[in-house]
Amino acid sequence: MENNSRNISLKTLFVALGIVYGDIGTSPLYVMKAILSTNNYIVNENLILGGLSLIIWTLTLQTTIKYVLLTLKADNKGEGGIFSLYALLKNKKTWLGFIAIVGGASLLADGMITPPVTITSAIEGLKIIIPLKVDTIIFIVLIILTFLFIFQKFGTEKIGKIFGPIMFIWFSMLAILGLSQIISFPIILKGFNPIYGINLLISNPNKIYILGAVFLCTTGAEALYSDLGHCGRKYIYYTWIFVKTALILNYLGQSAYLLRHNGKIISNNPFFLIMPKSFIITGIIISTLAAIIASQALISGSFTLVSEAIKLKFFPRLCVKYPNDQKGQIYIPYVNYTFYLGCVFMILFFKKSENMESAYGLAIIITMIMTTILLSYYIRHNKKRIFSSYLVLCLFLTIEGSFLYANIFKIFTGGYITLLISGFLIFIMYIWRYGSTIKSRYTIYKNIEQYIDKFKSLKDDKELPLYSTHLVYLTKSSKWNQIENKILFSIFNKYPKKSKYYWFINIEVTEEPETEEYEIKTIIPNQIFIIKFKLGFRVNQGINLLLRQVIKDLVESKELQYTPKEYMINEENRYTVGDFKFILLEEVLSNENNLTSWDNFIISLKLLIRKFAISPEKWFGIDTSIVQVERVPIIVHSSKLTNKLKRI
Repeated sequence: MENNSRNISLKTLFVALGIVYGDIGTSPLYVMKAILSTNNYIVNENLILGGLSLIIWTLTLQTTIKYVLLTLKADNKGEGGIFSLYALLKNKKTWLGFIAIVGGASLLADGMITPPVTITSAIEGLKIIIPLKVDTIIFIVLIILTFLFIFQKFGTEKIGKIFGPIMFIWFSMLAILGLSQIISFPIILKGFNPIYGINLLISNPNKIYILGAVFLCTTGAEALYSDLGHCGRKYIYYTWIFVKTALILNYLGQSAYLLRHNGKIISNNPFFLIMPKSFIITGIIISTLAAIIASQALISGSFTLVSEAIKLKFFPRLCVKYPNDQKGQIYIPYVNYTFYLGCVFMILFFKKSENMESAYGLAIIITMIMTTILLSYYIRHNKKRIFSSYLVLCLFLTIEGSFLYANIFKIFTGGYITLLISGFLIFIMYIWRYGSTIKSRYTIYKNIEQYIDKFKSLKDDKELPLYSTHLVYLTKSSKWNQIENKILFSIFNKYPKKSKYYWFINIEVTEEPETEEYEIKTIIPNQIFIIKFKLGFRVNQGINLLLRQVIKDLVESKELQYTPKEYMINEENRYTVGDFKFILLEEVLSNENNLTSWDNFIISLKLLIRKFAISPEKWFGIDTSIVQVERVPIIVHSSKLTNKLKRI
């Protein structure tokens, strides 16, 4: 048993390497090159030692301390990401919701440029040995991305099994290449001294551009937090030691190579220059594979973010699939297609990796600032550590504020594109969130027990034909004796619906994958029932099938008395209990309402967005042949006539 447990643990460690570290793990591909570009690719000792020092301490403070040691502990039942952090907060304020929306939207927007910049950087390495045109590189990158996005539907567990060993080879290569340069130039170890970084920022006139380049080494930290649910916190702890060591060794190696060429112009990527000539082709192949995996980190993290946004009612319902038995392993087709189109646009627009680098990181630093604010609030109100919360807020806002200032210039070099995408997503989330708030404000719940006499009168009305044997409504009310007023209006006023049995169903999705439980309360014996289903996140919400199972249990317990017709064809005749009709209430905005102009605008846009979301029939797995959709006004108040009509 011990050996088996050990094998499983090692396997998960490889999965973590393949899923979590792609983005931050491939930063050596472009960070030192970006730092060199701030000095027109002229090697300068102060620039290299200072830049190296800033990289080391950024990885230590920003990635290790903030994300690995602090933020990963703020997990929501194993799930990570800024929306997961928001869901944990007690006494949620309206402004905290906006903070989460801004952070999530910015991460999604910046994620669209991560795959293009990493893969393009790797493919451009071929130019060292093969003269390639820009159009050829673009074509290769587009082919690689196409296959990557197609592969998403198979799940990140299968991807991790393939990518894990590759990333182990990648990080081992980073460490070995770095060590080979350090051994021949050990003085480079001075880069661990933070004074070199401080002096560079004080003395260099291009410090704003240098900080913008240095920040690229930690852009994957937020994705690391978002991918928490895909492998687990303890596996990130174990693997980060190996990953950080490999990264720093490689940065030291690149810096050592550059300092040995002090004063010269180095236009080629130093990452590939430290490779032996006989290893360049192999190194480029491994780099390309690692770049593909870097794209995966943001894609899988985006699936998690959107899934959590849907649960928090920040985002419209989308089809969420679970390719395997692990909760964190999810696939959202709509997000996958949208990201693919976004990545294609980025490649066609920027064309070269250096152009993408000049726009990369602006949106992600906004996400990091939002995460810091939420993390500080979490430490203060959830953990009751006031001093620690202020320390976290001051320390990391100072660091991230500096990076934000350094990245502002990227607005004019293409960063405005990610800001526009982020702004659009913020607008969508705000509309959806605030629209739900407006609807909740006007939703009226009634005590169903007060309408027992009306149900009896409806049943005794001989003039009304039988609408259906079983009439089913879905309710959002979590209280046993309450349902929405619009449901009662549908039953009694809008074409009165006479039925032998009425079923009011509330669904709660649990954190466990295979939960299949229900509770039931009888309002009128053998006529009106309220059911609360507790279903695991992987359980098919086929409500019609689940309801038949409940009815079978009720028939066996004699809580439901039904005599099947002789002409009914069924092997289990006693469980054939007649026809079903599901009524879904589709909310619409009536011409007559008392909404303000702004609320009216918000609701109108939300109803428009809803047309692109998954239908309630598909979301709840209801057979469309037994569903009837009724339109009901969101606001039932109508304007009153001010003048009395006069008959003539």
